[in-house]
Amino acid sequence: MFSKEELLRHYETMVKIRKFELEAQRARESEEILGNVHLYVGEEAVATGVCACLERRDYIESTHRGHGHTIAKGADLKPMMAELYGKVTGCCRGKGGSQHVADFSIGMLGANGIVGGGFGLAVGAALAARFQGSDAVAVVFFGDGASNRGTFHESANMAAAWHLPVIFVCENNGIACSTLHATGGQQAVLDLSKRAVGYDMASYVVNGNDFFAVQAAMERLVKRARGGEGNRCGFLECQTHRALGHNVKDAQVYRDPQAALARLRADDPIQNYERRCLEEGWLTRQDFDAVNARVDTMVEEARQFAVESPYPDPAELYTDIYD
Repeated sequence: MFSKEELLRHYETMVKIRKFELEAQRARESEEILGNVHLYVGEEAVATGVCACLERRDYIESTHRGHGHTIAKGADLKPMMAELYGKVTGCCRGKGGSQHVADFSIGMLGANGIVGGGFGLAVGAALAARFQGSDAVAVVFFGDGASNRGTFHESANMAAAWHLPVIFVCENNGIACSTLHATGGQQAVLDLSKRAVGYDMASYVVNGNDFFAVQAAMERLVKRARGGEGNRCGFLECQTHRALGHNVKDAQVYRDPQAALARLRADDPIQNYERRCLEEGWLTRQDFDAVNARVDTMVEEARQFAVESPYPDPAELYTDIYD
């Protein structure tokens, strides 16, 4: 059972993700920010439910759709927004942009523009934690499309063979860029959680639009990962949906955009959370209104911070790179 403070914190996390993303969408459409921006709208319960079970010392590795994961892990909205604007006050000093948001101070190892590029990094983080004598857990987020990459199988095999504390979180939003998961043709097994069987992993399939379902399953996997005996790996498939295009400029010719938005209205993870809390008598509408007002202020302050921040000095062009 959650305390009222915890319930409000998790709700605030989901609302921060949603409002940050909608502001990022507005800024990209108006070309205040440039480059690809992949939005997490409709998947907020996954990142929030997963990261609710993690500690600051734990690691996460993200995807090209990484804003939600970063916020859920505890990042400050101001440097995140500044990074999208390419400003020197950004979390990567304006050099990473949307697809490479990172914050090592909270264990967020980075968004990744390469599909399937995060698997090996998460396994490496877990291996490093073992050498350091830490009980930290590493989590890698990925989509249904990335589960077909060879990097998934190579990393899963190594993590399982070496009993590393890695949790593979598949955000199955039903569409790999523009390829619909349900139509098949891109994988032989539609039930992606079955792939965990080959690596002797504990696995769960949950409703990714239900924070409480995601959190409960993740809590069990984290407990196993920290346990220190046998195969500590886990696989969590969160079945959710991507409400918007692959990126902000995506015309979505492969599906009906209005139908996707209608699905969000019918099964919105934030509204699902509100409904459950109201039905159980845990929170009130006034509680939700107060959180929304507070987050509106936070997002606006982040926008102002980003707009007013300077761009990097050209002299920094060759810093922070490998030679």
